[in-house]
Amino acid sequence: MILRPYQQEVAKAVVDSIISNKGLTFSVEIARQGGKNELSAHLEVLLLTMYMAKGGNAIKCSPTFKPQTVISMMRLKQRLDDFGFATLWSSEMGYIVKLGNARQVFLSAEVSSLVVGHTADMLLEIDESQDVSKDKYTKEFRPMASAFNTTTIHYGTTWDDATLLEEIKQTNLELERRDGIKRHFRYDWQEVAKSNPAYGHFAESERQRLGEEHPLFKTQYALLPIHGGGGFLSPQQIAQLLGDHQRYHHRQPGKVYIAGIDLAGELEQEEALALIKPGRDVTVITVAEVEFEAQASAAELAKQPSMKVVEHYAWLGKKHTELYPQMVDILKNVWACSRVVVDATGIGQPVSSFLKKSLGSRVKPFVFTQKSKSELGFNLQAAINSGRLKLYKQDGLEEYSELMKELQQAKTQYRSNQTLNFYVDPSQGHDDFLMSLALVVKAAGEYQPRRARGELKSMKAVL
Repeated sequence: MILRPYQQEVAKAVVDSIISNKGLTFSVEIARQGGKNELSAHLEVLLLTMYMAKGGNAIKCSPTFKPQTVISMMRLKQRLDDFGFATLWSSEMGYIVKLGNARQVFLSAEVSSLVVGHTADMLLEIDESQDVSKDKYTKEFRPMASAFNTTTIHYGTTWDDATLLEEIKQTNLELERRDGIKRHFRYDWQEVAKSNPAYGHFAESERQRLGEEHPLFKTQYALLPIHGGGGFLSPQQIAQLLGDHQRYHHRQPGKVYIAGIDLAGELEQEEALALIKPGRDVTVITVAEVEFEAQASAAELAKQPSMKVVEHYAWLGKKHTELYPQMVDILKNVWACSRVVVDATGIGQPVSSFLKKSLGSRVKPFVFTQKSKSELGFNLQAAINSGRLKLYKQDGLEEYSELMKELQQAKTQYRSNQTLNFYVDPSQGHDDFLMSLALVVKAAGEYQPRRARGELKSMKAVL
């Protein structure tokens, strides 16, 4: 079996623990796409081969049955075929792979899954351990290893400091200090790159695209846990956002514009004595100019462009029906926006439908869910970290001041499923300008320059 040096190091330790019946529990952190799943599949093939006459059960659980458990089963079957066992292995009950008398059992670690009663006497694997419930593991999976003092492996990439993987890791590091037996294995992107230079080039491009402090790069590639919540943006990131261009109020010749719209809830007889009031919803349109490199290649055109925020509009206490004509005029005639992403959550759905009817396919509705908002937050951080998003100079107006206040007050909450929530505490104000800014970044990701299409047609003509 051909494994990279760092994979071999883990495999040797695991096999030694199994053969010597040490019953060790290992934690293995390998940078994203660094070969963690291949290591697992190779170990499974090896154990099925070793125990095919004697018999035994190995158990692997994943946070979900579909797709994670299913993918693990498919990978094992493919590796068995690769090693010449294509006509010898068989499937049982839809979640067991059998070779001779040995079985590899695949289970879901979802909270609702029924797994009690299984016993592991060869190996117990916990895949993506950072996403597995501590209670589920302790009460239902850990006992599977008790009868035979079975070796256990926790695989994953770090997230925050409250996950199962981090708990196992810290326990292992403490045990290592006591007895010198290595139980925790950590291979970040730089370590993986030593064996795979191509991977290093890719990870470096991700570092440049996302920024070294981006939560996804820190956890998935650098394997550094996030410590609790705190501010969504650091002072350094806010400083990066500040641009040196002027704010202006209408489109410039030859420029391309996009917009993000965060919609307020409708208020009855709102007394709009000031533009902004703490806790009050405001409808905000953020307009940005997008730029691609003049000599950009087709591959570069597929990447997100740079964005310069050039204008803000904000309305307090206005009904959506009153805003329709003005919003359409701003987006269509003042700026000729090429892409508009609008909040279509709840009462925003009729507004997005109206704008789409008036402006056509350039309007893209956005529904806020836990997952979609998390992606929005990650993408906003990446745009700031990479220097692709800049705000116009301080102009002394309230829109600028409100956006800066929201950026400074925004908090973040990191969830165990590797998503985040970003928001302004309602007691401090609202996050309309922040969300509108994030939707502008989404609009940039949705936009593709017309030149790319023309170039594609030219290429087809040549071919």
